[in-house]
Amino acid sequence: MSSETSSLVNIISRTRISSVLNKDNKQFGKQHLFDGDEETCWNSDQGSPQWVMIEFKQEVIIKEIQIQFQGGFVGKVCTLEKHGDLGNNFVQFYSFHPLDTNQVQIFHLPEATTLSTLKIVFDESTDFFGRVTVYKLDFIGRPS
Repeated sequence: MSSETSSLVNIISRTRISSVLNKDNKQFGKQHLFDGDEETCWNSDQGSPQWVMIEFKQEVIIKEIQIQFQGGFVGKVCTLEKHGDLGNNFVQFYSFHPLDTNQVQIFHLPEATTLSTLKIVFDESTDFFGRVTVYKLDFIGRPS
């Protein structure tokens, strides 16, 4: 089995999100998280927490998360969750604190984590109303 890592976006089977700004899926929907276009984004509606849930076609080992927010609409406190061993409950396994910037930020997980469903929870936002705007989201790792 290869230990090389790469983007896991091509093996995502389903994406769910907590909300979309003004229910405008065409302009701000989840499809913009992975479209590679720097002009498009997912923009949540107001309220905290917001989240993105990713289901992969197979188990993967994630080593790093890459995320690009719009400054002013950044998840201040973010947690990664995966399905627990018992049922569909999610368990937190990592938390990170992005900077309030437009730059792509890379978060290396302290240990490679195997999962098939990943939930990124934006517990707080730098936006007073709790909105989060993400231009790019990527997961670096390999199939399990």
